[in-house]
Amino acid sequence: MGTEISEPLIIDKENIDDGGAGIESEQVPEWKDQITIRGLVVSALLGTLFCIITHKLNLTVGIIPSLNVGAGLLGFFFVKSWTGFLTKLGFHVTPFTKQENTVIQTCVVACYGLAFSGGFGSYMIAMDERTYQLIGADYPGNRAEDIKNPGLWWMTGFLFVVSFLGLFSLTPLRKVMILDYKLTYPSGTATAMLINSFHTHSGAELAGKQVKCLGKYLSISFVWSCFKWFFSGIGDSCGFDNFPSFGLLLFKNTFYFDFSPTYVGCGLICPHIVNCSVLLGAIISWGFLWPFISAHAGDWYPSGLESNNFKGLYGYKVFIAIALILGDGLYNLIKIIYITAKEMCNKSTQQSKLPIVNVVLDNESSKGLIEQRKRDDIFLKDRIPTWFAASGYVALAAISTAAIPIIFPPLKWYLVLVSYIIAPALAFCNSYGTGLTDWSLSSTYGKIGLFIIASLVGSDGGVMAGLAACGVMMSIVSTAADLMQDFKTGYLTLSSAKSMFVSQLLGTAMGCVIAPLTFWMFWTAFEVGSPDGPYKAPYAVIFREMAILGIEGFSELPKHCLALCAGFFVGALIVNLLRDVTPKKISQFIPIPMAMAVPFYIGAYFAIDMFVGTVILYIWERINEKDAEDYAGAVASGLICGDGIWTIPSAILSIMRINPPICMYFGPSLSS
Repeated sequence: MGTEISEPLIIDKENIDDGGAGIESEQVPEWKDQITIRGLVVSALLGTLFCIITHKLNLTVGIIPSLNVGAGLLGFFFVKSWTGFLTKLGFHVTPFTKQENTVIQTCVVACYGLAFSGGFGSYMIAMDERTYQLIGADYPGNRAEDIKNPGLWWMTGFLFVVSFLGLFSLTPLRKVMILDYKLTYPSGTATAMLINSFHTHSGAELAGKQVKCLGKYLSISFVWSCFKWFFSGIGDSCGFDNFPSFGLLLFKNTFYFDFSPTYVGCGLICPHIVNCSVLLGAIISWGFLWPFISAHAGDWYPSGLESNNFKGLYGYKVFIAIALILGDGLYNLIKIIYITAKEMCNKSTQQSKLPIVNVVLDNESSKGLIEQRKRDDIFLKDRIPTWFAASGYVALAAISTAAIPIIFPPLKWYLVLVSYIIAPALAFCNSYGTGLTDWSLSSTYGKIGLFIIASLVGSDGGVMAGLAACGVMMSIVSTAADLMQDFKTGYLTLSSAKSMFVSQLLGTAMGCVIAPLTFWMFWTAFEVGSPDGPYKAPYAVIFREMAILGIEGFSELPKHCLALCAGFFVGALIVNLLRDVTPKKISQFIPIPMAMAVPFYIGAYFAIDMFVGTVILYIWERINEKDAEDYAGAVASGLICGDGIWTIPSAILSIMRINPPICMYFGPSLSS
């Protein structure tokens, strides 16, 4: 009773003129024609680049910004350049359509998404010997039997058996999620708007300028990274990466600007509140909390311990960071499940009470309705049969249930099977929540699986089983949300749902090969996981400690550590609650606990870099908001990509044992 009617159910057709004739007459290629060889080649190249960037971020700070703008822009640039070059040579080329652009975007995102959900910076590397030794051989629950060092073949095989299930789990619900519930999927919608704009005259002109801007800053970033290398010497104490920008005292507490184009680029992409939250976390931890706890060395914990001993300050750093991450993740999980249930109830109530009405439409409304009908028709035209999705999921689950215990013997087949039975429900919750809030909680679902399986298996293999189960859950939940996001993008760009599904399959297959190969480059060239190296892999220790925590409990924590963890856990819940209950003009200034947690363990240096990025963006927006809106993403992508590309020659030089010629080092001046 009194329900608001948001859409007409019966339309007075006499009031529809041909105002939508433009989109009605638009020729849409068949789904097979939307997937091209040139598109797949470009996808593989860009997938490789973005996998390298994702690994670099994963192994340093663990914060991965959205790279969709860069992927869409570079995909447009490469194919446009290629078709333009061939046309000038007199060859006939197939026109580059927005559908092909969407397929490239989908392929690239699916590929580099596996560099994150594959666990190369978290659960997978948490199994290795270096992480085991870092925690300590005598640490309770940390057994030598729970070690599995990275290997190219088993990592590739593991990704192949777990990464495709998420694609089949929710495919039958695409109509429900996109057309019936009309979920927003903000990132998917923004990507579609970007691609649509590329394929208009004015949009193509702007895209050309954005590409030039991206190329300019990519070149600057690459040259700067190369220049920095010459002064970085041997070890981890030389070069611009260790420049005491604010003096040696603050440098000792990791407060310095390290001239990293990647982190400055992240600061340009990430929202201001994220960057400010990271800086606030750095100030609280490295400015106050760690110096305070260090002052109690000898009382709260034995003095003279090594910097990575869990019985000392290192234990406080890791466990308080875990408390913040779990508090934030648990709150948002409960919140999104509540929102999902509430919205679904509201939808069903509205649908049961909607009356049949006649609506008189004006020209703009009729044009919008015709566009929507066209999108609906194309989206539903190439159906993916439910039996195909269901049988695909069952077959892949059977293969995976048999294969995973071979790779990870402590994770028994029946535990894998139970995971796959409940996974579609969790994938639905995550995909629905992502559609509403643009926040995928795949890592939170993974951590829940980690705790449950580790505690069920117990001390005899629980660490390995928990970490592997985390990978199984993360892969399904993450790829399902990514697929639904891509369905939304395809819907808005008039791309076939079948081409979206196939391009996701192809991109995932590429990722299963490219992600391990690009990680292997890092693994062989650098000391990944070393606390004194550039690639500390901070989340490796955190994930292994979570698994141990699920088995051993809290008995071995340093003095007052449990009380501090409880305080920060409750604090994360309260801060999130305040963000939701206060008015927007206040809540926009309340920090995000998850972002605050990262520098607690890693250090403050990258927070300074990201804050520099956010200050640049803030000033830019005040001087010329339109210019900042158009070009900030391109500048950020250029800075990140240039630094990422330099990783390849840097790794080659490291493998060949060619060291930088100069060590630029800073220390206190000697008194006479």
